[in-house]
Amino acid sequence: MVGLISPAARDLTEHWLKHLSALGGMAENTIEAYRHDVFSFIAFMTNHFGEATGLAPLKRLKPTDMRAWMAHERARKVSARSLARELSAVKSFFRWFAERDGFDPTAVLATRSPKFQKKLPRPLAKDAAIAMIDTVELQSQKDWISARDVAVVTLLYGCGLRISEALSLKASDAPLPDVLRITGKGGKERIVPVLDAAKRAVARYTRAMPFELDPDDLLFRGARGGPLSSRMIAKAMENARHQLGLPATATPHAMRHSFATHLLEAGGDLRAIQELLGHASLSTTQAYTAVDTARLMEVYAKAHPRGRG
Repeated sequence: MVGLISPAARDLTEHWLKHLSALGGMAENTIEAYRHDVFSFIAFMTNHFGEATGLAPLKRLKPTDMRAWMAHERARKVSARSLARELSAVKSFFRWFAERDGFDPTAVLATRSPKFQKKLPRPLAKDAAIAMIDTVELQSQKDWISARDVAVVTLLYGCGLRISEALSLKASDAPLPDVLRITGKGGKERIVPVLDAAKRAVARYTRAMPFELDPDDLLFRGARGGPLSSRMIAKAMENARHQLGLPATATPHAMRHSFATHLLEAGGDLRAIQELLGHASLSTTQAYTAVDTARLMEVYAKAHPRGRG
């Protein structure tokens, strides 16, 4: 793909990606996905124009060019969700490019994203969430790996952490304090209370873990001592859910959904849960908790001054 892109366009894209990395708060996987999406877009335009696409043709894109690209992606059976993600990356690139070089990017920025139905998260029932933690412990013959997996999944469910956030904890974070300062998406910091169960699970892991770690090393380690991959936790949960007869939606992220849902069911305030999850908007929290309108109205009525009167 890179071979179809002019050196100028390739260098510009890499410059933009370095700019994104410098801003912080963006995962390396996201950066790599943006690289792939923008390179793919420019490669299409190279074929579309029948010549190597330098910077000048990119500044002159028309709505017809954008429609041709969208049609090409649909013909490749790219889903609406994936195409929306690709278009978002392309728009982000062109927004930066236009500001840098001073041209009108309207043809790109005005391109409408395909509509798709957002999948609502599927939280586990309370007893299923507890059973998942208990059963994850049975997936390895090595005691320290069992303790590790239990510690990670307990952090997902007990603290509402994303898997990337749990695996970003440093050795210096153990033993866990009463509250953790977590840096989430967009570099946004939040304070998360730590349950005693999570403290005990991490303490058990650190006692059993056979490797010597420096304070700045990542806390959770793989079987050979390297940083733990999220795939290993997903695999342990996959095996556990098969044993428990749980659906494929019982993933690491589902434990975070469950944390939010069970807090709300217990009478937790939506705004407080929003802060704990690190969501930028309340609507995102409402989707994660997957509660019905009646339940939301009940919470609203209790919180609103006129609702109480």
